[in-house]
Amino acid sequence: MEPFGRSDRSLSTGRRVCYAAGHFLNDLCASMWFTYLLVYLQSVLGVRSTDAGVLLLIGQIADGVCTPLIGYKSDGTSGARRHGKRKTWHLLGTVCVLVSFPFIFNPCLPCSGASPPWAQLAYFSPFVVVFQCGWAATQISHLSLIPELVSSESAKVELTAYRYAFTVVANITVYTLAWLLFHFQAQHSAEPSQAAGLGPVDIPLFRTLALVVLGIGALFSVIFHVGTKEEASASEHRLIAPSRSREQLQRPVIYWKQWLREASFYQVAFLYMCTRLIVNLSQTYISVYLTASLMLPKNFIAIIPVVMYVSSFVCSLVMQPASKRIGISITYLFGLLLVLTFATWVFLEENMGAKSIYGAAVLLGAGSATILVMSLSMTAKLIGEQTQSGAFVYGSMSFTDKVANGVGVIVIQSIRPCSSQLCCQECVWFYRDVMVTVTGGVAVAAAFCLFTILIWPIKIRTN
Repeated sequence: MEPFGRSDRSLSTGRRVCYAAGHFLNDLCASMWFTYLLVYLQSVLGVRSTDAGVLLLIGQIADGVCTPLIGYKSDGTSGARRHGKRKTWHLLGTVCVLVSFPFIFNPCLPCSGASPPWAQLAYFSPFVVVFQCGWAATQISHLSLIPELVSSESAKVELTAYRYAFTVVANITVYTLAWLLFHFQAQHSAEPSQAAGLGPVDIPLFRTLALVVLGIGALFSVIFHVGTKEEASASEHRLIAPSRSREQLQRPVIYWKQWLREASFYQVAFLYMCTRLIVNLSQTYISVYLTASLMLPKNFIAIIPVVMYVSSFVCSLVMQPASKRIGISITYLFGLLLVLTFATWVFLEENMGAKSIYGAAVLLGAGSATILVMSLSMTAKLIGEQTQSGAFVYGSMSFTDKVANGVGVIVIQSIRPCSSQLCCQECVWFYRDVMVTVTGGVAVAAAFCLFTILIWPIKIRTN
């Protein structure tokens, strides 16, 4: 353990791995939530597209509302003396996720064929709210540990890269398990149609996938809680360290109200919102794009995401040295260019074949990984040594992205031109246009915000 007066906090490789394991359960569940929820509700359970969008919107709003509140409470909670305030909230969130998520990927138990359409909406909504609030508690407590565990900018980028590497592994795990289940189902299916399209026959498949995911995630959560030691925050160091310099002692302490007067706070929040819109909405609609627009077999909704996240993993290995050499902002710009290239490719090649989609998936995966890690690194840079209010900052960033994602999904579902999955030519073009808009269109907005950061760099300006 380092002396209280030191500011160069760092972690060993083993401690970094244990820390990164703490978000594995969230990443596994998020992968299923964004990639398979809509296609599961619409194609497997037969829920109306608008109701499916409302359920996702309810979850995003619950997550968005809980996130800043949990961040505020986490900053002000002392937590268990030995366990730590961040880890206490992490444990609470983990329990909520474990008890609620299995019900989301199971049919409505009290519903029957004569039940009204809103019955499934009323049944799933409470489980969605509990899951999203637990997910938010785990996410914010885990993120807010970064500036408390390490201090230098390069160390924060590196720890964020470790965290994202586990995110990539989690997604690859989900998609590999899904592919294995689809493959096993196809081998033992007597009807060829069951191997081609999704339907009620796939209910046991998604149930099994959800339960296996929770078991694996719970194990990694134990690794995090055992292997990560939460130290006293920088603000606590400031109070009990008499040997610190006069400059450190005079450094102002910023609480949540002061953050609302910082221009950089809004710059980073908007950039993070755009980043999450690109990553989450492309992940949400890649499955229906593959099945409804490109007419590919259903096993592609497992294969293509694996390709995306393998490229993300490779990209995450070079992000830390690249950002150290050219800076976080320029590295983010490089990621945006990859995303824009993907959007252009999808727009120009209308009838993209199975071979072309692999190359496009590599571009989207690498670009998404780059902008996500760099946006989180910008947030950690903004917080700096103000770790006493770090959870509020992360919570506010997450609030913008959750609400924006929820609104985006409900708008897309509302303007969807047909009621069934493959009923008309308009649907084919619709999902291609969605993929282009949520990647290329939002990337352009992110680029404008990035240029403002290049002109007015991220820093605290209020005295």
